[in-house]
Amino acid sequence: MPDIDVRAIPGGDGPLFRVKVKEGDGETAHDVTVAEDYYADLTGRACTREEFVKMSFEFLLEREPKESILREFDITVISRYFPEYEAEMRDRFHS
Repeated sequence: MPDIDVRAIPGGDGPLFRVKVKEGDGETAHDVTVAEDYYADLTGRACTREEFVKMSFEFLLEREPKESILREFDITVISRYFPEYEAEMRDRFHS
């Protein structure tokens, strides 16, 4: 599994996270926004938002290479590409 580093970035219109994915000699960077209500709904606040973002990237990396992940997106976009995302996240945190 690639190394996933998640850092909160202060400022902006809402919670923003910079995610770096390192695998072998390659690295990608992604900026992800995460609304409080969406995070709370999927996780029940059973983890930090950083952990939620990391688990979301683990989910994505199980399905596509790091180079295919959008460079900037709101976390809700994942469910448009992978309809099972929200149910899987809820299962991970509510089981």
